[in-house]
Amino acid sequence: MNEDVKRPIIHEIVVVEGIHDKQVVDVAVKADVLVLGGDRIGQRTMDVLRRAVRTRGVIVLTDPDGAGERIRRRIDRAVPGCSHAHVPRRQAVSRQGLGVEHADATAVREALLRARGQVAPTQSENRVEFTQEDLLSARLLACPEASVRRMALGDQLGIGYGNAKAFLNKLNTLGVTREEWRQALERLERDDG
Repeated sequence: MNEDVKRPIIHEIVVVEGIHDKQVVDVAVKADVLVLGGDRIGQRTMDVLRRAVRTRGVIVLTDPDGAGERIRRRIDRAVPGCSHAHVPRRQAVSRQGLGVEHADATAVREALLRARGQVAPTQSENRVEFTQEDLLSARLLACPEASVRRMALGDQLGIGYGNAKAFLNKLNTLGVTREEWRQALERLERDDG
């Protein structure tokens, strides 16, 4: 019973790649979890997700690797309106490998509680809050440490990692505000300094 007090309730359906990911989510929070079983997502699963987005909401929690990002993008294209949770890569690695199943329950809980929804399609199409100039001035593009800085900033903002183009897209479509950006950059500079 005491364990349940520590596990917040997530009302949205949480989508994960594998059964071991589900096991970590079950320890971290109380939620209904849909296991994809890999990167091949069938039409029935997409239909279930479309219905879930309308009725309860969906949080996509995939591994912080290339395959996880591809799954995330595929779901986004087919099922607009999902929220996204990102476990930082450094918290999802163990001797056995990289993935949500290797993260501890606290990291998964924090990621789910910080999940970000996509900005409504009509808003995100026109929303250009951030540009390449912002990435350049923040040393997130065209400098030796850009990749490492994007990873650290993505972790702080809860949007995950991406190359410069993908990172810029995440900033705009996931509704990151200028204030969040400013605070995260200040923390990044303090941590670097």
